[in-house]
Amino acid sequence: MFALLASMVWQVAACEIANYELKDELKDVASMGASRIGMAGPGLDDELREAVIRRAADHDIELEPDQIEIERSGTREAPVVFLTAKYQARIWMPGLALIVHYTATSG
Repeated sequence: MFALLASMVWQVAACEIANYELKDELKDVASMGASRIGMAGPGLDDELREAVIRRAADHDIELEPDQIEIERSGTREAPVVFLTAKYQARIWMPGLALIVHYTATSG
């Protein structure tokens, strides 16, 4: 019983740490995107999404482009990019899989 509980706690902690690290990655990607963009460009949205997907994969988080939202504000001289990634993680236990929903944001 203790091993089962320890395994579950370990998995939840790993998911929480990965989510925290993804939030940091989103901040980095958003600041890089804001520093080199104007205020438009569908091609840039794709580049930002790909950067987020690559960074998430470094933390064993699988994302699809449609799970990443991009919002822009600010001015052409001082653009602001805000990123949101919504995803799920599974916690495995014998006979049961818990699904935990996460939302990581850059702001």
